[in-house]
Amino acid sequence: MNTDGQIMAWMMDTYSMNVGATATGVVTGKPVALGGSLGRVEATGRGVFTVGVQAAKLIGLPIEGARVAVQGFGNVGGTAGKLFAEAGAPVVAVQDHSGAICNAKGLDVPALLAHVRSSGGVHGFAGADALAPEEFWGVDCEILIPAALEGQITQHNAGRIRARLVIEGANGPTTPEADDILHDRGVLVLPDVIANAGGVTVSYFEWVQDFSSFFWSEDEINARLVRIMQEAFAGVWQVAQENQVSLRTATFIVACQRILNAREMRGLYP
Repeated sequence: MNTDGQIMAWMMDTYSMNVGATATGVVTGKPVALGGSLGRVEATGRGVFTVGVQAAKLIGLPIEGARVAVQGFGNVGGTAGKLFAEAGAPVVAVQDHSGAICNAKGLDVPALLAHVRSSGGVHGFAGADALAPEEFWGVDCEILIPAALEGQITQHNAGRIRARLVIEGANGPTTPEADDILHDRGVLVLPDVIANAGGVTVSYFEWVQDFSSFFWSEDEINARLVRIMQEAFAGVWQVAQENQVSLRTATFIVACQRILNAREMRGLYP
């Protein structure tokens, strides 16, 4: 958090100077000119959109016309909001550190992104009405994307959420108590470990490209990302259905199975 390509470049340079050779693969998220990957900035938000679309299909929620509320409108929330809007899902409410805004007919997402870049936040955007921070959680919407900080959806506001689908763009935005409340109310929660994995996936792509000194086009990167995210989500969904558990529990089942299988195949070195 609170880093950008310039900071990652400084980290790479510091490490490189200490080992005596340029080591582009030591960190990811670098500027493209210094071994960064195309598509990395938008990767997490694109992953949020990708698994969100897959989940919506499975619960019978048409994307076109589905109202979206987004908390946090930076690289993750801004990208996800832009992609949902382009798919016909209007973004009706946005909240960030500067305040909350809404427009029941849908916000002009490109204009809002430009406003955020110039002013630093959503506050004061001309194409929306101001919204009290706590009222954000009760906005009429079908899809809610918490893409800011951890611990934002709690037992105090989970009961107000009207969305059918919550896609965790942030790390740990839902407390365990809130998770239980949403589950009991029939709200499908796409956990962070799968929903926001697009960023680390393209970070892996960046690492591979750095070590091979062969760089892919942005179309190739996006296509690989979408395929991986769709396959990962499908696997988690299947485990959730087979065991009748939440998607969050299913992700832990999948992870534990992979670790235990690898341990059994590899053996224990004494």
